[in-house]
Amino acid sequence: MSTAAARHQRLHSELRERICLLDYPPGTKLSEEALAAEFGTSRTPLRRVLARLEDEGLVESRHGIGTLVTDVDMALMAQVYDLRLHLAALTGQLDPLPVTPGVRAEIRDFVTRGEALLAAPDPRAFAALNSAYHRFGLSLTGNAPLRETAARLYYLTARIWLTSIPRMNLTSECAIFLGEMRETETALAAGDTAAAALIRRAHISMSVHRMTR
Repeated sequence: MSTAAARHQRLHSELRERICLLDYPPGTKLSEEALAAEFGTSRTPLRRVLARLEDEGLVESRHGIGTLVTDVDMALMAQVYDLRLHLAALTGQLDPLPVTPGVRAEIRDFVTRGEALLAAPDPRAFAALNSAYHRFGLSLTGNAPLRETAARLYYLTARIWLTSIPRMNLTSECAIFLGEMRETETALAAGDTAAAALIRRAHISMSVHRMTR
């Protein structure tokens, strides 16, 4: 990856993460001048990143106003979650990659981080770990279009969890998340990426039920 492409990817990932962790809540105006100064870049590459985020449904450009973080469309989210359920299973079927010692070390690290989170539950830390864990799950498939589509859909729905926290039991959610990671560790220890994908699918389905009940 070229230096310019790497900078673009880092800036895109950082702004997307801030949106999904509600550091930039819906309605926030993103100042091109401030962001360009913060990241030490010109406005041209920044505008490319903002255009990409707009294409992903996370921001919108309004004439005479600027670039605003979008709100969550709950009717659309229901459809997105349905699609995510199907894609989750496919990550274990389409071009699964070998379960290397490095992969096993990664899932062990996630379990350790999950145990620390359960000991000290925190909404933002939960959301950040969930985001990292999602990227790890997608790294188990070599199918690039699947990874790209699944990531795009994930970030469309990522904000829902944080907005739902006041109605949920955070300690219970952390325990459930840790349980998922432990089940996945067992599956990957056996080299079974298909089972790991089905575990992810089941937990996505259950989390949707808990958020909407």
